[in-house]
Amino acid sequence: MTQQPLRGVTSLRFNQDQSCFCCAMETGVRIYNVEPLMEKGHLDHEQVGSMGLVEMLHRSNLLALVGGGSSPKFSEISAVLIWDDAREGKDSKDKLVLEFTFTKPVLAVRMRHDKIVIVLRNRIYVYSFPDNPRKLFEFDTRDNPKGLCDLCPSLEKQLLVFPGHKCGSLQLVDLASTKPGTSSAPFTINAHQSDIACVSLNQPGTVVASASQKGTLIRLFDTQSKEKLVELRRGTDPATLYCINFSHDSSFLCASSDKGTVHIFALKDTRLNRRSALARVGKVGPMIGQYVDSQWSLASFTVPAESACICAFGRNTSKNVNSVIAICVDGTFHKYVFTPDGNCNREAFDVYLDICDDDDF
Repeated sequence: MTQQPLRGVTSLRFNQDQSCFCCAMETGVRIYNVEPLMEKGHLDHEQVGSMGLVEMLHRSNLLALVGGGSSPKFSEISAVLIWDDAREGKDSKDKLVLEFTFTKPVLAVRMRHDKIVIVLRNRIYVYSFPDNPRKLFEFDTRDNPKGLCDLCPSLEKQLLVFPGHKCGSLQLVDLASTKPGTSSAPFTINAHQSDIACVSLNQPGTVVASASQKGTLIRLFDTQSKEKLVELRRGTDPATLYCINFSHDSSFLCASSDKGTVHIFALKDTRLNRRSALARVGKVGPMIGQYVDSQWSLASFTVPAESACICAFGRNTSKNVNSVIAICVDGTFHKYVFTPDGNCNREAFDVYLDICDDDDF
């Protein structure tokens, strides 16, 4: 997720299990542990210059870096650099172990233990990774200015999802069963009527969630059968969704938007979600019927509305208490706990940019 820099933050990303997050900045890169919140390390401006994007590989020593901001050091925004912090060397260039160069800007990077996915505006590249990388796949996409894409981190499922050619559709590719160099039949889900604005896979890759540019509904689909599982209503006013994430066991889903509200939905027991009061009235017309049938969030909380944020679920403290973490580009960290009956209270607030660690990454 990227936005105009506030306090110098150009983009924020969680790692694959949401236990860490990385922060691309005008002043370099900062890596944080989520619980407890602490800086794990940083790459300063002298080492890497200003950064546009950074992606972590689990909790390993490998980072994917894309230059950006006002003073990039190594290259333009059309290259992905792999930084290996375990490599010895006094000069920062000694730690740059791989480079993927393109003719157009890189908009997103996703990694798993054996592959790296690089997203351009109209094309997605998949390479074997990290040893002796070679290009495995190349997919043409619909105009994708946000670089939307998600990659399943599971060892069992190598699923990649991105906007399909048809407006509002999702394309799913199983990288394990598709042969490199061949164009497999597209596995497409017609998810929305307007363009996709946000997409996310759950940890095992069995469910995909998406929202359109309208941002009022989040739809969930089974990645195997393509069937719609549930429709969740964020609100009635259009909004730009920044982030959708599943809890580790897929019992809940959270979503953040430019309205400054983080919504929490129940997936395992959808009876916990709120319904429209009209749903109890009985028969209504077809237009209102669609509105009545959708499920509203069981809980929500607010963050600074002018500040984009990413959200994810924290570690469970007990069976009936769950938590959601929101990390904002204004440098703030919010942790809320919620119960199945919809109670939601702030447990922690911090300014992560003010937390310093003396060690380099």
